[in-house]
Amino acid sequence: MNFVPAQNGDIPALHALVESAYRGESARRGWTHEADLLGGQRTDAEALREMIAADNQVILLAKKGNAITGCVQLSRVGGGLAYLGLLTVDPALQAAGLGKQLLGESERFVRDQWQANAIEMTVIRQREDLIAYYERRGYARTGELRPFPHGDRRFGLPKTTELEFAVLRKPV
Repeated sequence: MNFVPAQNGDIPALHALVESAYRGESARRGWTHEADLLGGQRTDAEALREMIAADNQVILLAKKGNAITGCVQLSRVGGGLAYLGLLTVDPALQAAGLGKQLLGESERFVRDQWQANAIEMTVIRQREDLIAYYERRGYARTGELRPFPHGDRRFGLPKTTELEFAVLRKPV
């Protein structure tokens, strides 16, 4: 498995991967989907293009040959903190260890490239199984909750008004 920064030419395949893993019937093949909580899109090509162009962000791709099998978005927050988002694994490959590899590569990247000493993420609070997965990998709930961007269609169409994010953090 190779881990490389995404380029603009990767956007069509990257967008298709993210949508297949988070939304709709294809997402149900894997265990990390949000299809029961959210409809609509997870992201769009313009948002991915903005992430790739930003000086303080990178999307790392997991590639097997030319195929994109997973990705993760990393952002420099400052003060030794980095943010991890958009962790995606092809639903057909979930439970094969790629998510764990992406987390490890993310932690190494932010520590070595940005000199971060901690990494944080937000996970929909109602996703207890996913939060437990991250806790088994050393992430801990901070106790902080952040609002879900209800009404912003770019982030999906919530099927409940109770969605909010739990903040998890890990020293790196």
